[in-house]
Amino acid sequence: MTDDEYSARGGEIGPAERLAMNRTGSFDWDLDTDAIDVDDAGLLVLGVDPEGFDRRAASLMRGLDPAERDRLNRMIQEAVSGDSTSYAAHIRLGPPGGPPQWTHVQARILRRADGTAHRVVGVVRDTTTEVMNSEFILNLAKRQEVQTTIVQRTTHALSRAVTVDDVTAALTGPAGLGRLGADGLGLGLVENGNLDLIALSGEGIDVFEDFRSRPLEPGLPLAEAVLSGEARFVSEFPEHVEQDFPRLVPYVHRMPYHSACYLPLVAQARSLGGMALFYRRRNRFDTDERNLLLGLAAIVAQSLQRAILFDEERELATGLQATMLPRRIPKIEGGEIAVRYHAAWSGRQVGGDWYDVIPLPRGRVGVVVGDVQGHDTHAAAIMGQLRIALRAYAGEGHPPSTVLARASRFLAELDTDRFATCTYAQVDLAGGTVRGVRAGHLGPLIRHTDGRVGRPKLRGGLPLGLATVFGEEEFPETRLDLVPGETLVLYTDGLVEQPGTDLEAGLAKLAAAVGGGPPEAEALADHLSDRLWERWGAGDDVALLVLRRSPDPGTPRAPRIHQYIHQADPQGLSDARAAVGQTLVDWGMPELADDAELLTGELLVNVLLHTEGGAVLTLEVLPEPVRRVRLSVQDRSSGWPRRRTPGEAATSGRGLLLMDAIAARWGVEPRGEGKAVWCELEPVEPHAGSEGSDGQERNGRTGGGGTAADATRRAADWIEDEG
Repeated sequence: MTDDEYSARGGEIGPAERLAMNRTGSFDWDLDTDAIDVDDAGLLVLGVDPEGFDRRAASLMRGLDPAERDRLNRMIQEAVSGDSTSYAAHIRLGPPGGPPQWTHVQARILRRADGTAHRVVGVVRDTTTEVMNSEFILNLAKRQEVQTTIVQRTTHALSRAVTVDDVTAALTGPAGLGRLGADGLGLGLVENGNLDLIALSGEGIDVFEDFRSRPLEPGLPLAEAVLSGEARFVSEFPEHVEQDFPRLVPYVHRMPYHSACYLPLVAQARSLGGMALFYRRRNRFDTDERNLLLGLAAIVAQSLQRAILFDEERELATGLQATMLPRRIPKIEGGEIAVRYHAAWSGRQVGGDWYDVIPLPRGRVGVVVGDVQGHDTHAAAIMGQLRIALRAYAGEGHPPSTVLARASRFLAELDTDRFATCTYAQVDLAGGTVRGVRAGHLGPLIRHTDGRVGRPKLRGGLPLGLATVFGEEEFPETRLDLVPGETLVLYTDGLVEQPGTDLEAGLAKLAAAVGGGPPEAEALADHLSDRLWERWGAGDDVALLVLRRSPDPGTPRAPRIHQYIHQADPQGLSDARAAVGQTLVDWGMPELADDAELLTGELLVNVLLHTEGGAVLTLEVLPEPVRRVRLSVQDRSSGWPRRRTPGEAATSGRGLLLMDAIAARWGVEPRGEGKAVWCELEPVEPHAGSEGSDGQERNGRTGGGGTAADATRRAADWIEDEG
């Protein structure tokens, strides 16, 4: 518009001028003739020269990208052929690869009375600035979201890292590089003047294995970043290395990276090391990205500082704990012992659990596990003093009850408010006698030779220290019998207590693990370590002691088995009968199985009914020249069996009669504090009138052998003869 036209209107700006000033033009499209009129502003927006415009719609679309042109044509055809009254679209102008220009088309469709479209009028507006601003804002928002996600995920992963190994695992694990937004990583720590690479992750990063430990001096990019304390951002990674670090040229061409950054790790003004991040597709580092990487380096440095401090404290604490526990376990005759200790994973918060093996007079051995209250270095110090005192009292030869009473008094006299629990046992491996006592501690487990696990009821008293304070220094003893091949397991509560789980459930799991493990002491201790405390975590200390009495298998020509049957274990009686029968079948003597099972039941029932303890069952094949099977049941009663003549209605008194009728010979022998009742079976029927080994006449009147029914009939005949 000329100045004269502008003045003629009184200085007002008309609609056309307003549209042109806003880079907006109009068009009028006659669909019948396909002629389209576009004003100059519209042609300018569409990038069409007014001089060469032929009023054809195709001419307006000639400059569009083919894909964009097809999209616009489809949209117009659908709107015109349908019942739409308008359409609108954003279209991209300009050649592919050039600077983008965006135009917004908004049109109204005019229709005849019959609904057919005959005219389209509308406006076109240059929206390049709006679209680019919107795209910039969206990209900025996306970058900020990505950066926030990187920080949050990295912080979350490192917040759970406790040790230096945990930190490296969080950075190099399956999702570690993804959390950092990088494709490769190298992490180094400064130690004793060296820069030690403790973590390498990503494709091709293993080429730096030759640089695992190098003096901290110029010549390597990460070392220079650590020495200067300044981060280095490299957009052209290979070219930069070739120019400034020729020593690395043989390595970098084996790495698929285009850019890298070297970040010093500084915490509380202390240089801990450096972190290198590598990228495949990144070409530059803008200000926001550099700030993000510097922030990540600070987060990693703080995590490493905490982890290094924890590892140092842990090393100090475990060193203190190690000095308090026995340095070696003495070898013992007649058995094997294995011990394990597992410290709680909580920095200096070590516990007071302990174990000990004490040589005693007369070839015995003392075993103990205990736990001092608390989880700190004070508990560990108290534990060390108490262990030494208890060891001294036991070494003087005192009985277990006296040992614990004196240990309780010793703990009460220390300047501490701590108490302790423990289980102590004196073991005679030659005879299998175990004298045990508890002071507020969990009782032991015994694994029998057939794999069953028992929980003997071990009597005891109050925890050490408290017992003296309350004037209750009585620790009653309990005698147990450990037959050859059986195993005694002592432990602290950390092995069976699991958060949120009942103690009985933990004891049941321990018993199952003991029964399902290998018989050897060392192998069983390893089995329990793998199955229990490593699975449950490290909330508490664990002390474990496994003592196995050496098995007594006999020889291939004279095999032997032993089994202990508890008094309150009727299932054990049934299992023992079945084990005897099956063993004789396995030994190639199936014809004796029925008689042996019957005699096993009779001998064990007599012990369990008429004595106050359990019994040790021994089944063995006596060596040639006479190959016999001997069955022996040992108990702690001094009363010998007495032959009776039961009446017809009597419910007992026929055990010895059955033994007379079935066994080739039988007898009674004194055994320490008790006795052993034995009998022998022969595959071939012997002569009558044999004599027992104890010097008393044991008349096998029928010669033994046969079935249980035959034995019953022979016993009835014997009773009738005697009557």
